[in-house]
Amino acid sequence: MRKTLCIGFLLAIIVANAQIAHKRKLSMLGSPFEVTAVATDTIKANEYIDLAVAEVKRIENLISDWIPTTQISDVNRNAGIKPVKVDAEVFDLVERSIKISQITKGAFDISYASMDKIWKFDGSMKTMPTEEAIKKSVAKIGYKNIILNKKEQTIFLKSAGMKLGLGGIGQGFIADKIKDLLFSKGCTAGIVNVSGDINAWGKQPDGKSWNIGIVNPLNKNKIFATFPIEDSAVETSGSYEKYVIFNGIRYSHIIDPRTGYPATGVVSVSVFAKKTEIADALATGIFVLGVDVGLDLVNQIKGVECIIVDDKGKIHSSNGIDVQKYN
Repeated sequence: MRKTLCIGFLLAIIVANAQIAHKRKLSMLGSPFEVTAVATDTIKANEYIDLAVAEVKRIENLISDWIPTTQISDVNRNAGIKPVKVDAEVFDLVERSIKISQITKGAFDISYASMDKIWKFDGSMKTMPTEEAIKKSVAKIGYKNIILNKKEQTIFLKSAGMKLGLGGIGQGFIADKIKDLLFSKGCTAGIVNVSGDINAWGKQPDGKSWNIGIVNPLNKNKIFATFPIEDSAVETSGSYEKYVIFNGIRYSHIIDPRTGYPATGVVSVSVFAKKTEIADALATGIFVLGVDVGLDLVNQIKGVECIIVDDKGKIHSSNGIDVQKYN
């Protein structure tokens, strides 16, 4: 009799600990947004996802340069006028952004928002902008003109007309913040996908790792590699949809903030890192730097790997990743 009770008790524990993965698809930040939360039931999973949605809105209202009431918009309005005091998480994000600019030698630069929008990738542009117009378009860009005062927690843009845009790092930052928040609330496994900025933690309910497929940029219907990820992040930047061709050269929509010219030679960059924020920013920088310089940079950064697909369809990878293994 006692044995039967024990078995029944164990079964009750197993049933109580059964988990499900619940996904919600939304449109946020002007992009597709997905959260998968692992929980004991859909009610709890939806509670976690509601927290994620609220966190997106909270951060968007701090760092968006499209919303006029945000702290970043206030910094932009006061360019060339005065420093602006911001919250610690905004200050720290801008500080980390500048560090990425330093290691990519300006290929990633959050002051890119100062750029004149002279390139059009909607099919309306029939001739290349002039060399003079291109040079002028980046005249106000320069991460070295972003002045931070750590003691006062202020940000000052030295030149009038300068603007910060955190689009190249902000989505990754948001993915990390959601993961940290949900984990702190008891969600021990899940995936956040902010328009391709993916952070996964824990495991699926069946105990298997989450799997992320990397799409062949020259054939979007095919995945050329699938990678298991656990407590890490991946981000892919691609120009396979937005580009123009002039004189036989393929110009991507990702523009080099140092020159004003679109990046060439690369169609896709996927970066793997512990933080989505790092993967997000580095993917943009590597895209601009190109295959050789980009791979050389990644091979010097511990805990970061990347896959680059060039405009001929050839796949390149950093030293610590074997694409053939995951085909």
